[in-house]
Amino acid sequence: MDVDRGGAAMAMDLIVDAFKHKIYSSKDAPKTHVVSISKKADNPFDFVRVLLVRGGGQIVLKGLYSGLAGNLAGVLPASAIFIGVYEPTKQKLLKSCPENFSALAHLTAGAVGGAASSIIRVPTEVVKQRMQTGHFASAPDAVRLIVAKEGFKGLFAGYSSFLLRDLPFDAIQFCLYEQLRIGYKLATVNKILRHFFPLQAKRDLSDPENAVIGAFAGAITGAVTTPLDVIKTRLMTQGAGNQYRSISHCVGTILKDEGPSAFLKGMGPRVLWIGIGGSIFFGVLERAKQLLAQRRPEDHDSYSGKLN
Repeated sequence: MDVDRGGAAMAMDLIVDAFKHKIYSSKDAPKTHVVSISKKADNPFDFVRVLLVRGGGQIVLKGLYSGLAGNLAGVLPASAIFIGVYEPTKQKLLKSCPENFSALAHLTAGAVGGAASSIIRVPTEVVKQRMQTGHFASAPDAVRLIVAKEGFKGLFAGYSSFLLRDLPFDAIQFCLYEQLRIGYKLATVNKILRHFFPLQAKRDLSDPENAVIGAFAGAITGAVTTPLDVIKTRLMTQGAGNQYRSISHCVGTILKDEGPSAFLKGMGPRVLWIGIGGSIFFGVLERAKQLLAQRRPEDHDSYSGKLN
């Protein structure tokens, strides 16, 4: 859930995402300082070095936070919609599926939650990425000019590619996270203790444990879905020129002009920010769920029993 890192992880999201867009930029990007920098910067650390040289030893943080206003306006309601759909969908599927099919329930619930929140996430992502590639100076200007030049459909540019990337991403990330939690609980409780004290195997994990598991789930998912992210970014940032006619045309053009390695551009920063964002997001999410469950102990008992 790329956009849905939650407010706590948004700063890391924006900074490293800015690095990522400099790496993605190629001859199809706007002819601005973005391209001139990206040609000399093949990874986020080179990008920082170039900024230091260009800025006389100082980095202007404003550029690293491009798209902050748009992200603030979209990420919080999008996250609320996702979790509001994911949790009840997961609970219903877990109740109807056999216990050994819990992974299928988590996969499906993640995809359903991602589809529901895409109504907000796609315009948010379009505005953020257009700002990060130098198209606009502010989120309100971005929305106004995109609608004026491309119509409302411009706010949903690359929608199909967004779903192509984010539905698998959401499904895989949340399935990995839930399954890693279940496996970790079982692995850390002695088999004999599980037999005589089964409730111990259903214990709540600590905040650091949830954070580490969330980081692993996010980083692995980020690496696996990097090619999809490259395609989505190219389609969303092409503007009214429509260099790419479709997803298949985008894939073919990238392969022809840049080779297969282009689909792995930005993997380093993507894995970094999704891993860090995942640790914060899932750590805060589980803490919030525990606090809410303490107020409703009857729901907490049934929830814990089914989850584990």
